[in-house]
Amino acid sequence: MLSKSCRYGIRAVIYLADRVEEESILGIKQISEDLKLPTPFLAKILQQLAKNKILNSVKGPHGGFSLLKEPAEITLFDLVRIIDGEEVLTNCLIHTESCRSVGIEKKQCPIHDDYSAIRNLLIEFFQNNTIADIVKRSKSNSDVII
Repeated sequence: MLSKSCRYGIRAVIYLADRVEEESILGIKQISEDLKLPTPFLAKILQQLAKNKILNSVKGPHGGFSLLKEPAEITLFDLVRIIDGEEVLTNCLIHTESCRSVGIEKKQCPIHDDYSAIRNLLIEFFQNNTIADIVKRSKSNSDVII
């Protein structure tokens, strides 16, 4: 459901949050190598998060990224909204727009009620889970790989 960009962005923010106390700024090459993600693609995602005040971006040979907000202040919903846009959480599964915006001449999609309930649960999940929550869970479960 989430784009590859969004999943990579979430992983990178979790990675940065997990290392908040170790180093203040982490270079894009280190982040991409440690997460085994393509550097140019990840750099664009992280710049987008910096532009939206989730990350701090420092240019130059000793530059890199760090969290601008506390991990407890960053929800999954924030990241999904910034990277994929709210449309991923509001659009109809069948139509190209939200079911609310489908005109009178069109009927709601046949799975509207079922999908709407699932979508609401997903939005609630994204809104109620912070990066700090995820880092805490990953540290308590050694089998989790970020």
